[in-house]
Amino acid sequence: MPMKVKPLGDRVLVEPVEEKEIRKGGIIIPDSAKEKPTEAVVRALGTGKTTEKGTKVKFEVKVGDRVLISKYGGTEIKIEEKEFKLLNSDDILAVIEEAVEPAPAKTT
Repeated sequence: MPMKVKPLGDRVLVEPVEEKEIRKGGIIIPDSAKEKPTEAVVRALGTGKTTEKGTKVKFEVKVGDRVLISKYGGTEIKIEEKEFKLLNSDDILAVIEEAVEPAPAKTT
């Protein structure tokens, strides 16, 4: 049976995006020497942060967003042989949006 994880509070479950194999001068760098990924895809959201007055603060990200995360933040977990990170929402630094090139200007 597939396992489903529902983060609590202001926590976010993300799946790190592995960087493509890095080559320097034709040498393949082993996994142990590669940087930890700082890019991830949001897979699940908690209920949100609660203020001192008891109101909920909505997340600035949604499931499926590609985000930049704090390099050493969060807790690494494994679910059905896949690597995930459980982070506080504060460990998400930015949402990565696809750049849209402007349409070429019309010449008359």
